[in-house]
Amino acid sequence: MCQLEASLESLHARVAHLKGSLQSFILKLENEHDRLTWPSVLDNFALLSGQLNTINKVLKNEKTPSYRSQVIIPLLLSPDRDEELVKLTEQRVPVFSHEIVPDHLRTKPDPEVEEQEKHLSAEAARIGPEVAQKQIQTLNKLCSNLLEKLNNPRDDRDSESSALRQNKPSFNPADTNALVAAVGFGKGLSKCRPPGSVPPGHPGQPTMSTGPTLQQVTIAGTTGHQAGMGGQVAQQQPGQPGKMPSSIKTNIKSASASMHPYNR
Repeated sequence: MCQLEASLESLHARVAHLKGSLQSFILKLENEHDRLTWPSVLDNFALLSGQLNTINKVLKNEKTPSYRSQVIIPLLLSPDRDEELVKLTEQRVPVFSHEIVPDHLRTKPDPEVEEQEKHLSAEAARIGPEVAQKQIQTLNKLCSNLLEKLNNPRDDRDSESSALRQNKPSFNPADTNALVAAVGFGKGLSKCRPPGSVPPGHPGQPTMSTGPTLQQVTIAGTTGHQAGMGGQVAQQQPGQPGKMPSSIKTNIKSASASMHPYNR
């Protein structure tokens, strides 16, 4: 009995050290995350890993009694608050009642966890040895490739990425040539015009005579006096396409009357 108590006290002390290390690391992560460096994080992980390995060694030691053969029996259950229990458990367990005892003194997993474990065990049993060996080899190959990439120097990875960027073209030569041909020579552009955009003089659109044209015809077919009159001919009024002003009609009649053979 003395050996059991001594081993429990030693195990309790080591677990307390592990708990203190965890609390210190969590405190650093919450309050000093902006100043925390990766080497310090690795040091904390190394400390926690060493303490866990020490606890495992203590449990596997030959001098340590087997805790599996020990049975814990609750002697007193009460729904009332126990201050001593609160102090020992750091306010995690306020009472030791019928609802809490099955959870804290459980020696087997929860029923749901047991069902999942049985399901996984059944699936593992259905896989043959050859299939399992192939899956193991594939997983080992993936892990080896990942470790090799992680262990490579950073310079090698940077050089490989730069080489890939240099070798991979960033443009399509065919698209570039088509764009140059379209801009320089109009190759591939559509020759159709939108409706209503027919240029003047097109066979499909009648050409309207303007004022200056009629004025020049009148001047060319009259004498000098009539030419002076023709110079005073007003331009065609805007907004009335195809309609000849009255002054132009008068000048044309005068020119026609002067050129008649009976008037000569």
